[in-house]
Amino acid sequence: MLELRGLSKHFGGVKALDGLDLSVREGEIFGLIGPNGSGKSTAINLICGVYAESAGTVRFSGQVMNGKAPHERLRAGIARTFQNIRLFPNLTVWQNLWVAQNSPRDVAAQGFLSRWFGATRRTRRELAELLELADLGHKGDELASNLAFGEQRRLEFARAAAARPRLLLLDEPAAGMSRQEIEDLGGRIRGLRDSGVTILLVEHVMELVMGVTEQIAVLNFGKKIAFGTPGEVQRNEAVQEAYLGTSASDSGAAGEGA
Repeated sequence: MLELRGLSKHFGGVKALDGLDLSVREGEIFGLIGPNGSGKSTAINLICGVYAESAGTVRFSGQVMNGKAPHERLRAGIARTFQNIRLFPNLTVWQNLWVAQNSPRDVAAQGFLSRWFGATRRTRRELAELLELADLGHKGDELASNLAFGEQRRLEFARAAAARPRLLLLDEPAAGMSRQEIEDLGGRIRGLRDSGVTILLVEHVMELVMGVTEQIAVLNFGKKIAFGTPGEVQRNEAVQEAYLGTSASDSGAAGEGA
């Protein structure tokens, strides 16, 4: 579904992303991890069109995305969340979801006025399902700014799902969440995948990454240093070196000396 070939982004002399090759299959939950500053969020911004690539190609479902604006990529089926929550704070929870769902395709199918007033039963049913997805069914009329932090995270997740994406880019969705909230988020991610959405997950919380992904790519200093299943990545010496400053062999040697 998603292919990145030689994807690079340079900011002056800084190579934030340097020749990334990546393939995400339709229907999978794919993890993208790495230390701070490794290029993960840069990759997300290139895929969704916030940044223009310095080199390389972004291909989605066989179509080259280079040069397309973010709204064009959304229309093609790519949606995202953000590290820093970007809700519409002065709109209600329900309105935040409705705005995301009000796509050109929806307007053409149902008419602008019908969607503006939320008059169709289909619209209300779908938004009610999204409220339940976010566990916010009791707060549909609450202003987004009045929600607790974890609730805002859940609303942003549901708002991205409201756009009916084929590919959802999750940029550190577990940041600031409690252990129980992270566990619940894992269930929501799996449920969304089961509904037909392919997911690319960028995350620092390894409990979540290892629990939901099928394949993981690891970045360090803008380059891919490892790829494989969660178990394979955990055992990879280059990954241990990047995260811990030591390899498995170093740890073993230290243990023998002790």
